[in-house]
Amino acid sequence: MTTNTIIAMIDGSEFSGPVLDMTAWAATRNDAPVRLLHVLPGRTPPKPDLSGAIRLGARTALLNELSELDEQRARLAMTQGRAILDDATDLLKRAGVTRITAQLRQGDLLDTVAAQESELGLIVIGKRGETAERAQGHLGSNFERIVRASRLPVLMAPRRTRPIERVTIAWDGGPSARRAVDRVAQLPAYRGLSTDLVTVGGPEAQSSLNEPQRILAAAGIDATPRVIGTAADRTQPERALLRHLEKSGSDVLVMGAYGHSRIRTLMIGSTTTAILREAQLPVLLVR
Repeated sequence: MTTNTIIAMIDGSEFSGPVLDMTAWAATRNDAPVRLLHVLPGRTPPKPDLSGAIRLGARTALLNELSELDEQRARLAMTQGRAILDDATDLLKRAGVTRITAQLRQGDLLDTVAAQESELGLIVIGKRGETAERAQGHLGSNFERIVRASRLPVLMAPRRTRPIERVTIAWDGGPSARRAVDRVAQLPAYRGLSTDLVTVGGPEAQSSLNEPQRILAAAGIDATPRVIGTAADRTQPERALLRHLEKSGSDVLVMGAYGHSRIRTLMIGSTTTAILREAQLPVLLVR
């Protein structure tokens, strides 16, 4: 199994379409195989028969009907899950992806991904999922869990996508930013795109972009170095970065998960969290 395999997590929500868009882009540009994953919740244990204990005359027939209803719901969920995977497979094939496998699993999403993480190179997941309308302004719980636990790069799909022509790479000199630059340099997907290499600060920050610019140039990527914001923005660099993304028309953002002088949190760096919540474009997050 090649380690450039992409796993795409779909749940049938409105974010599944953008997940497939980003998966098709990454797979065709990098000549990578794709695993489609749809995970159903684990089965709940049967409820105990309390009719005798509470003496309310609950009938065995009624309890049996409730049990059968649970079974019917489980079968329907399986049928729906297979249909979602079939539709997703067809969409990827039409987009030019040739190597696709589909997985329908039951249980915990995180455990399912962790069990095969060593065989994967990238996770693509929606910013939110089935509860998107109730989670405006927040990150989805499954997205947060995946980002928090996985060591793999994670590509976040927003509600809407567009053709990828311009990429912004955020640089702060930290280890995860360096790994993000290395990843861009190694993958064919980013060659031929208009590329901005940005850092936040005053004029003195310009020289910090020399090293990543050389790495990208050696890979055939002509990145334009840009210092955005001011020295005052260093305390809240997400503001300057979000302004740049909007003004530049970037189609995807690549960034490290942690800042240069981060204090580890339960999830990721605070600047990164703010970007993920506010960004309306795909974000590739590299740990």
